[in-house]
Amino acid sequence: MQQTLAAPDIDVCPSLLGGGHRPETVAIIAEEGLLPAGLVNRLDALYPQYSRLKNAAVPLFTGKGSYSGIEGFREVCRVLAANGIEMGHETERELFIDVYRFLATRHTLNSIDWTSFATDSMFQLVFPQPGMIRRDVVAAYTSATSREERQRIAADYMRQTNPHDGKQQLNKPWLVTAAGEVEVLHGLQHKYPQIPLIFDQQTQHCFSFCTYCFRHAQVRGDEDMFVQKDIRAVHDYLRLHTEINDLLITGGDAGYLTAERFERYVTPLVEDPRLFHVKTVRLGSRALTYQPELILRRKYQPMLDLFDRLNENGIQVAWMAHFSTPREVLNPLTVAATRRLQAHRVVVRSQSPMMKHISLFEDADGSIDVERSARNWIDLANILGMLCVGFHSIYCARPTGEHHYFSAPLAEIHKVYDRIYRSLPSINRPSRHISMTTSAGKISILGTAEVHGETVFALKFSEGRNMRWLDKVFLARYDQTTHNVALLEPYDTETFFFEGELAAIEAELSATLAGSRA
Repeated sequence: MQQTLAAPDIDVCPSLLGGGHRPETVAIIAEEGLLPAGLVNRLDALYPQYSRLKNAAVPLFTGKGSYSGIEGFREVCRVLAANGIEMGHETERELFIDVYRFLATRHTLNSIDWTSFATDSMFQLVFPQPGMIRRDVVAAYTSATSREERQRIAADYMRQTNPHDGKQQLNKPWLVTAAGEVEVLHGLQHKYPQIPLIFDQQTQHCFSFCTYCFRHAQVRGDEDMFVQKDIRAVHDYLRLHTEINDLLITGGDAGYLTAERFERYVTPLVEDPRLFHVKTVRLGSRALTYQPELILRRKYQPMLDLFDRLNENGIQVAWMAHFSTPREVLNPLTVAATRRLQAHRVVVRSQSPMMKHISLFEDADGSIDVERSARNWIDLANILGMLCVGFHSIYCARPTGEHHYFSAPLAEIHKVYDRIYRSLPSINRPSRHISMTTSAGKISILGTAEVHGETVFALKFSEGRNMRWLDKVFLARYDQTTHNVALLEPYDTETFFFEGELAAIEAELSATLAGSRA
């Protein structure tokens, strides 16, 4: 049953009445009391530097719901030009779009501060930037004389973008049929025992594309993307693997999953005792950042009803958001959509990477500005706390796509994280230390230590291909320059303790998957 959270009051957010929003969205916010004045006033008073909660300015983008591809990008440029704003570097930005794609919703575009867009985190998050792609590739693309030649240059470069870092193809699980044949589930990854990832056929798209996307093979539609079509096979696999506690439906974006298809996933979890070991269903989605209006529509009610049903049957629904800046949160639609999910017993949590230019900032000399970078995350964490959103984790940029543009030395990131951790009350801190994903697992940087007068990194797995690896703290030589935890060197041994076993695990997985294709 729907819970009313507060008395209806939308006058406190004037942009709701003049921002081109659907009338039904405004009506739902009012009817369900999703923007109580006390909350809005408190957030706006505490964080005016980020807040758009009371912004009455007429937005630039009021027409189309989204803009995609090069033509969509050019249309955005025309709207900006009509308002006296020139983005510049259009050809270089179009190269990026040919390689990685472009998509931005109206909500995303109106979240950008166009008066100072070049340094705006949301602009950096969704718009290609000069310097992302190598200069020689940019020069060749710029001098090309035909559209076909430019597409060829982009396609050639695409092969160099490392779309499946961490040997993700080895994460595909399989079933053994009655005939003894290996049936691979091509839309799943099951790397850690407690939780498989489901890349459903409906969740291959995004509401807006992040420029740092770690899964550009998915949104680009590469031949080796993960796509799960058969839901029955998922349940068959779950019945055989009672160590599984959680399911994570991801993509792309799980926000694209229809209620009808979601019901096919979850009904057996409720009704079949052989699936009672599944206790949590996670949905990986950036809809709260890019398209919160999705949740604020009448047609979303069947999904909310399913969330209620799962909760009533002892299954937690966790909405895994990806907030990395306070600006993503402090607008009327995102706050309202978050509270609507929570009213239906959805646990909203946030996990996101620390990315240079977006949530990790530089001084004028190019060094990391520790205080400014930490302040972004400290404020975000406290805002999430005020909204009863759990701060799950922060992680490092993965070595895929234009990693060089977004990453920073681990030694500097560690300093920022330490500043965040010691500044927050324990209840608002991330649930684990900052980590980076490798083929072996998620390796957390616990801090530094002095051993025999030498500074070292103290490391620990937070997830691993062998979960027993989590029991051990291990040391790596301190390195002030590397951006990749996989490139760190052991402190006092030839190899890290897990490397021999990891090689054997990878070889076995590779052989089994290769045999299934034979």
